[in-house]
Amino acid sequence: MATDRHLTLDVAIITHSPEGILRVASMHLPAVDNVNYIVSWQDHRNTPIPQSLIRDDVKIHRLDKTGQVLNRNNVLSLCTADIILNSDDDIIYTTDSLRAVIKAFEDNTDVDVATFRTKRPGAPSYPNNIRTLGIPLPKGYSVAMFEIALRRSTAGQLRCHPELGLGSPSMHGGEDEVLLLSAIRRGLVCRYFPITVCEHPNLSTGNKKSLSDKNLRAMGCVITLYYPYSWVLRIPLKAWRVKKSRQAGFFPALRYLCQGVLKAYSLLPDSKYLW
Repeated sequence: MATDRHLTLDVAIITHSPEGILRVASMHLPAVDNVNYIVSWQDHRNTPIPQSLIRDDVKIHRLDKTGQVLNRNNVLSLCTADIILNSDDDIIYTTDSLRAVIKAFEDNTDVDVATFRTKRPGAPSYPNNIRTLGIPLPKGYSVAMFEIALRRSTAGQLRCHPELGLGSPSMHGGEDEVLLLSAIRRGLVCRYFPITVCEHPNLSTGNKKSLSDKNLRAMGCVITLYYPYSWVLRIPLKAWRVKKSRQAGFFPALRYLCQGVLKAYSLLPDSKYLW
């Protein structure tokens, strides 16, 4: 049943460096009723804000800390709208796509976390129909951060794990998938909607031509957290798929994936971010 009033939406954008804020300006953020853009800007070097971003619906906050996940967590803490849509600094939105996010939450009042699809290179196999998400996820489905929206009243305390993501010590990636896992494990209602919410022109980590040791550790960690009883079968299969795609050799991939397994077990007691 739809709500009596229109919900508000904050688009939570992270960026870094003077070049990053120029990328945000190049997003040509559409002016939409009940929508604000909250930007967390690292490594800003006291650069002036571009004139095109000096708008009532754009709020830019400078963050003097490093690490992508710290940036994501910072922007989440700054959002005050009914709904938070995670974003990067190279996303393309339309008025209709942002209104569709609001409508999905208005029409589904039980939903705490909604995931959507994007137009992007190497996109996963998206389900064709609305699906309530649990473990296991639909076959072939994985989520990107900019596809995840939160209802702030019930899921607004979710945060990304600081051991994951670019700039973290040993694992680059996986913060989006673990954020969704945390929501599922906490009993929140997580639902996928076959709505294209944005366009992302760049490749995500898993689709890079080559994967670093930190990328592979993150993948091994995510696999283990999602499947603590069957990772022993899934890890070699992942290493074989990485080799098949020529992103890394089988044995190096297997070694770093297994290191990710160990990292996952070290993270399990951390209830603040995982459960």
